[in-house]
Amino acid sequence: WRPRSFIKLPVGETNIDPAVFGDMDKITDSNGNLDIKKYATEYTRLLEEKGLFKLCIWPEHCLVATPGHNVVPCIREALEEWSGKTGRSIEWEIKGEPLLTESYSALKAAVPICPKTSFKQHLQDKLLLSDRLLVCGQAKSHCVNYTLRDILHHWPEEDTSKISLLTDCSTAVPGFEDAATKFEDDMKSAGVKLCTASKAFES
Repeated sequence: WRPRSFIKLPVGETNIDPAVFGDMDKITDSNGNLDIKKYATEYTRLLEEKGLFKLCIWPEHCLVATPGHNVVPCIREALEEWSGKTGRSIEWEIKGEPLLTESYSALKAAVPICPKTSFKQHLQDKLLLSDRLLVCGQAKSHCVNYTLRDILHHWPEEDTSKISLLTDCSTAVPGFEDAATKFEDDMKSAGVKLCTASKAFES
């Protein structure tokens, strides 16, 4: 998909829930097709109303079948070793779809526009089974930030100490260091354990 002034996409609950935008004339043309310019205007308005980042046009990254999307070899080897020892399968969770909304968090879109982009309760339920939940990845200022905030929002307060944010396994997007620092401060205040990977299993 490449940005263009017009994109043919049926408007309906599976693609765009009409209730999100209210008046569908705000985002469609006279034929009822999505008007991408009108949609972008309304989307960014909703995004900013939520108090999140303003819309940022990122360079293409983490595209499927590119190195940015793949698991780096050392992590992949560790996962395969774990799978071999435990006999359990790795469960992958794909985020970033559909393309009409941003998905900083792995659990829901910044602006949920359809059921597929709403909070993933099934994923949260699996995480709640953890004796310890280790959180890491990229980037600390954005995706890790909002993923852990969503997890914590639905996590029993008395079990917050089960969550550890690995501070040396995540970095901020350059220019967004303040957001990463605030994220760490907020998590520490909420009772999340902040530690390096080498100390993750120390009592």
